[in-house]
Amino acid sequence: MRVGEFCNRDVVIVRKDTQVLEAAQLMRSHHVGDLVVIEERAGKPIPVGIITDRDIVVEVVAKNVALDAVSIGDVMSFELTTAGEDDDIFDTVKLMRTRGVRRVPVVDKQGVLAGILAIDDLLGLLEEFVGDVTGVIMREQAREQKGRP
Repeated sequence: MRVGEFCNRDVVIVRKDTQVLEAAQLMRSHHVGDLVVIEERAGKPIPVGIITDRDIVVEVVAKNVALDAVSIGDVMSFELTTAGEDDDIFDTVKLMRTRGVRRVPVVDKQGVLAGILAIDDLLGLLEEFVGDVTGVIMREQAREQKGRP
Protein backbone atom coordinates (compact mmCIF):
# COMPACT_ATOMS: atom_id res chain seq x y z
CA MET A 1 0.00 0.00 0.00
CA ARG A 2 1.38 3.34 -1.07
CA VAL A 3 1.09 6.72 0.68
CA GLY A 4 -0.32 8.31 -2.48
CA GLU A 5 -3.38 6.05 -2.24
CA PHE A 6 -4.35 7.40 1.18
CA CYS A 7 -3.10 10.96 1.46
CA ASN A 8 -5.41 13.93 1.35
CA ARG A 9 -4.86 15.82 -1.91
CA ASP A 10 -6.61 18.95 -0.64
CA VAL A 11 -3.76 20.75 1.15
CA VAL A 12 -4.02 24.25 2.58
CA ILE A 13 -0.76 26.09 1.92
CA VAL A 14 0.95 29.30 3.01
CA ARG A 15 4.23 31.05 2.36
CA LYS A 16 6.84 32.03 4.95
CA ASP A 17 5.88 35.69 4.80
CA THR A 18 2.23 35.01 5.73
CA GLN A 19 1.31 36.59 9.06
CA VAL A 20 0.43 34.17 11.87
CA LEU A 21 -2.98 35.78 12.32
CA GLU A 22 -3.82 35.06 8.67
CA ALA A 23 -2.58 31.48 9.06
CA ALA A 24 -4.80 30.97 12.12
CA GLN A 25 -7.77 32.32 10.17
CA LEU A 26 -7.00 29.93 7.30
CA MET A 27 -6.90 26.99 9.71
CA ARG A 28 -10.26 28.03 11.12
CA SER A 29 -11.96 28.58 7.78
CA HIS A 30 -10.65 25.30 6.33
CA HIS A 31 -11.13 23.31 9.57
CA VAL A 32 -7.53 22.07 9.61
CA GLY A 33 -4.87 21.91 12.32
CA ASP A 34 -1.90 22.55 10.06
CA LEU A 35 -0.73 24.42 6.98
CA VAL A 36 2.06 23.33 4.68
CA VAL A 37 4.58 26.10 4.09
CA ILE A 38 5.72 26.21 0.48
CA GLU A 39 8.15 27.99 -1.78
CA GLU A 40 7.47 28.32 -5.47
CA ARG A 41 10.25 26.82 -7.59
CA ALA A 42 9.77 26.84 -11.35
CA GLY A 43 6.10 27.57 -10.66
CA LYS A 44 5.67 24.44 -8.52
CA PRO A 45 4.84 24.31 -4.78
CA ILE A 46 7.73 22.78 -2.85
CA PRO A 47 7.12 22.11 0.86
CA VAL A 48 9.72 23.75 3.12
CA GLY A 49 7.97 23.63 6.48
CA ILE A 50 4.76 23.09 8.36
CA ILE A 51 2.87 25.19 10.90
CA THR A 52 0.38 23.66 13.29
CA ASP A 53 -2.23 25.13 15.57
CA ARG A 54 -0.06 23.93 18.45
CA ASP A 55 2.94 25.85 17.07
CA ILE A 56 0.86 29.01 17.11
CA VAL A 57 -0.35 28.45 20.65
CA VAL A 58 3.00 27.43 22.14
CA GLU A 59 5.30 29.80 20.24
CA VAL A 60 3.10 32.87 19.85
CA VAL A 61 -0.01 32.96 22.05
CA ALA A 62 1.62 31.53 25.19
CA LYS A 63 4.47 34.02 24.86
CA ASN A 64 1.98 36.88 24.45
CA VAL A 65 3.33 37.86 21.02
CA ALA A 66 0.99 39.87 18.81
CA LEU A 67 -0.35 37.56 16.11
CA ASP A 68 -0.11 40.20 13.42
CA ALA A 69 3.53 40.94 14.28
CA VAL A 70 4.89 37.47 13.50
CA SER A 71 5.18 35.65 10.20
CA ILE A 72 5.01 31.93 9.54
CA GLY A 73 8.73 31.89 8.77
CA ASP A 74 9.38 32.92 12.39
CA VAL A 75 7.55 30.00 14.00
CA MET A 76 7.17 27.17 11.49
CA SER A 77 8.81 23.79 11.94
CA PHE A 78 11.94 23.77 9.80
CA GLU A 79 12.84 20.09 10.20
CA LEU A 80 10.26 18.92 7.71
CA THR A 81 9.53 15.24 7.36
CA THR A 82 8.00 14.32 4.02
CA ALA A 83 6.83 11.11 2.39
CA GLY A 84 6.88 10.20 -1.27
CA GLU A 85 3.69 9.21 -3.05
CA ASP A 86 5.20 5.79 -3.77
CA ASP A 87 6.49 5.22 -0.22
CA ASP A 88 5.07 2.27 1.68
CA ILE A 89 2.35 3.32 4.11
CA PHE A 90 3.74 1.16 6.92
CA ASP A 91 7.27 2.51 6.51
CA THR A 92 5.83 6.02 6.57
CA VAL A 93 3.98 5.33 9.83
CA LYS A 94 7.24 4.10 11.36
CA LEU A 95 8.96 7.28 10.15
CA MET A 96 6.19 9.40 11.66
CA ARG A 97 6.56 7.56 14.97
CA THR A 98 10.35 7.93 14.95
CA ARG A 99 10.17 11.66 14.18
CA GLY A 100 7.21 12.28 16.51
CA VAL A 101 5.04 13.91 13.85
CA ARG A 102 1.33 13.50 13.22
CA ARG A 103 1.31 14.93 9.71
CA VAL A 104 3.64 14.63 6.73
CA PRO A 105 3.46 16.46 3.44
CA VAL A 106 3.47 14.04 0.51
CA VAL A 107 5.62 14.85 -2.50
CA ASP A 108 5.95 13.49 -6.00
CA LYS A 109 9.23 12.30 -7.51
CA GLN A 110 10.28 15.90 -8.24
CA GLY A 111 9.63 17.03 -4.65
CA VAL A 112 6.45 18.89 -5.59
CA LEU A 113 3.67 18.95 -3.00
CA ALA A 114 1.10 16.28 -3.86
CA GLY A 115 -0.87 15.90 -0.62
CA ILE A 116 -0.65 15.43 3.11
CA LEU A 117 -0.92 12.33 5.26
CA ALA A 118 -2.22 12.76 8.78
CA ILE A 119 -2.75 10.35 11.63
CA ASP A 120 -6.48 11.01 11.19
CA ASP A 121 -6.28 9.58 7.66
CA LEU A 122 -4.53 6.50 8.99
CA LEU A 123 -7.13 6.02 11.72
CA GLY A 124 -9.83 6.04 9.05
CA LEU A 125 -7.92 3.39 7.11
CA LEU A 126 -7.50 1.29 10.26
CA GLU A 127 -11.20 1.64 11.08
CA GLU A 128 -12.11 0.37 7.62
CA PHE A 129 -9.68 -2.55 7.92
CA VAL A 130 -10.98 -3.59 11.36
CA GLY A 131 -14.55 -3.35 10.03
CA ASP A 132 -13.66 -5.64 7.13
CA VAL A 133 -12.00 -8.18 9.46
CA THR A 134 -15.01 -8.10 11.78
CA GLY A 135 -17.29 -8.62 8.77
CA VAL A 136 -15.34 -11.73 7.76
CA ILE A 137 -15.73 -13.22 11.23
CA MET A 138 -19.45 -12.43 11.40
CA ARG A 139 -20.12 -13.87 7.94
CA GLU A 140 -18.22 -17.03 8.77
CA GLN A 141 -20.20 -17.47 11.98
CA ALA A 142 -23.49 -16.90 10.15
CA ARG A 143 -22.52 -19.39 7.44
CA GLU A 144 -21.60 -22.02 10.04
CA GLN A 145 -24.88 -21.53 11.89
CA LYS A 146 -26.88 -21.92 8.66
CA GLY A 147 -25.09 -25.17 7.84
CA ARG A 148 -25.74 -26.81 11.21
CA PRO A 149 -28.90 -28.79 11.94
